[in-house]
Amino acid sequence: MEVIKTDIEGLVIIKPKVFGDERGYFLESFNLDWFRENIQKDISFVQDNESKSSKGVLRGLHFQKPPFKQAKLVRVIEGSVIDVAVDLRKDSTTYGKSFAIELTAENKLQLFVPRGFAHGFFVNSETAIFSYKVDNNYAPEFEDGIIWNDKDLNIDWQIMNETILLSEKDKTLQQFSQFKSPF
Repeated sequence: MEVIKTDIEGLVIIKPKVFGDERGYFLESFNLDWFRENIQKDISFVQDNESKSSKGVLRGLHFQKPPFKQAKLVRVIEGSVIDVAVDLRKDSTTYGKSFAIELTAENKLQLFVPRGFAHGFFVNSETAIFSYKVDNNYAPEFEDGIIWNDKDLNIDWQIMNETILLSEKDKTLQQFSQFKSPF
């Protein structure tokens, strides 16, 4: 596996080695020893999650507040998404900065999103199966988020003239200017 650094500390792209032939392909999507040696020494993923979404679905920008903050290792198994992470660590030099990447079943890239980030994705294929590991259990009372189209964050979701499908919860998330970082 190859680690590709982004311009935000701790946020990294992982490019797996893919072995393919006329029969299909094989890749190692996760190896705990490799991850601890190359990404984060003290990581312990506790849960794997998977979602299937239709074209135009936007999920996010979500995060868990302390003591249930979460790091995520995300990838796409089927389809394509624009994946976005926003640095919410108040002492970070990149506080409020976002990073976007297209994750697809074809490119097989993964994104490691450390604790202290908001995260979301937009489905730009007919459907997408999105898979992610988290290093802390989900606690609904500690869930929070920032509205996806916040003017201060100015995220380029690469959305053309498509209908955006949001959950009722995601329609009412706070503006970044209202956000008080617990990280």
